[in-house]
Amino acid sequence: MSDNISAEQLRLLIERVERLEEEKKGIADDIKDVYAEAKSTGFDVKTMRTIVRLRRMEKHHREEAEMLLETYKQALGI
Repeated sequence: MSDNISAEQLRLLIERVERLEEEKKGIADDIKDVYAEAKSTGFDVKTMRTIVRLRRMEKHHREEAEMLLETYKQALGI
């Protein structure tokens, strides 16, 4: 009996993951469309992606990353 319950629980969990994967694909497609729209209006998508990544970071992590980048640039004479 517990095998039936475990199998049913497993099936339900797998189906949830499958639904979420479909939603994730839909959202990824929507994001791609937004970047395509931005590009068509003249925005630089690579820079936009960088900004999105930076905004996701906590302030102190972002400041640390920017400081390291500046240090590396100076070391390379850029």
